[in-house]
Amino acid sequence: MSGMKVVESRELFGRLTEIGIMHDGSLYRLKITRQGKLILNK
Repeated sequence: MSGMKVVESRELFGRLTEIGIMHDGSLYRLKITRQGKLILNK
């Protein structure tokens, strides 16, 4: 996968189930669901 940075979700979340990502001045929330899926919301 050239040109793409791959990061393990464990590295981003640690023990949390939700993190905030700032992009272009807007806050996005990345959440791990009870089923273990990822959801990104603005």
